[in-house]
Amino acid sequence: MCTHVPPCPAAASPDRDAARPLVSHPEQGWSLLCNGVVLFDDTGDLGPDGEATGPRRPAPQLAVA
Repeated sequence: MCTHVPPCPAAASPDRDAARPLVSHPEQGWSLLCNGVVLFDDTGDLGPDGEATGPRRPAPQLAVA
């Protein structure tokens, strides 16, 4: 899918979320990346092969009193 230079990371690579968005629907909470990955606002994603990855949010910080 990726035709620009330098090419985006492949859908199977660990940094696949760094690919360029082709279509973005922020009102619906998702973007289609040029490597075929659907990236969701909660940081989860869906690969072109149907493999789902859950949200990867940072761990909550505990307040120090």
